[in-house]
Amino acid sequence: MKTKRIIPCLDVKDGRVVKGIKFLGLADVSSPVSLARFYSENGADELVFYDITASVENRALFTDILKEVVLSISVPLTVGGGVSSTADFERILECGADKVSVNSGAIKNPALINEAAKRFGNQRVVLSVDVKFCGGKFRVFTRGGQEDTGMDALEWIKRGIGSGAGELVVNSIETDGVRGGFDLKMLDAVCKISDVPVVASGGAGNIKHFTELFTKVPEVDAGLAASIFHFGDVDIKELKKELAANGINVRL
Repeated sequence: MKTKRIIPCLDVKDGRVVKGIKFLGLADVSSPVSLARFYSENGADELVFYDITASVENRALFTDILKEVVLSISVPLTVGGGVSSTADFERILECGADKVSVNSGAIKNPALINEAAKRFGNQRVVLSVDVKFCGGKFRVFTRGGQEDTGMDALEWIKRGIGSGAGELVVNSIETDGVRGGFDLKMLDAVCKISDVPVVASGGAGNIKHFTELFTKVPEVDAGLAASIFHFGDVDIKELKKELAANGINVRL
């Protein structure tokens, strides 16, 4: 049985970790460096670092803070925010990141996925997709969940995988920060069309939600969350013990 991963997410704005609900109402949480170090030392399998306003502000990702984060951890790191070229991939990887997440940049230039995969390898290219169910289908949103592209999310994901994305992070806008559980319907639909690892994001509120995720959608490879870890509602080590007790394979 494949080992399931638990991944805390650091949404960074102006050099600080923040968290909101449905991508809105951002509140200050902590220093990304200290928080990353804490998670690395306390059971996280990987970390995700998003410079969440880089794309909206049309600027490059903050690499000074990223370098500090890399030096403070011993687990794999995925980094995203403002990635719009292979030069951005190179800059982030040179800072020590293991994988680069692309979202809006790939929507603007779909060829970027293929170019990055050929240059850096599929395993370093993560396609992040912000999804909301509306108009009878799952649709892709951009600009931090603010803009409906009108694109069918499942078709976009198929295209991204076909172009060379080696992993997916699927973010449910409807469940983000609400703590009511993962969007199982959406995740099941994505897993049915994906032959690369799928990371579930958006909606975790307690340990039970992770157990539900991995038992009801067993094809999901990892669960990503932010606020429940940031505010101490769920301890990663305790979460993993509970998952193991329910027959879910995790790294203890």
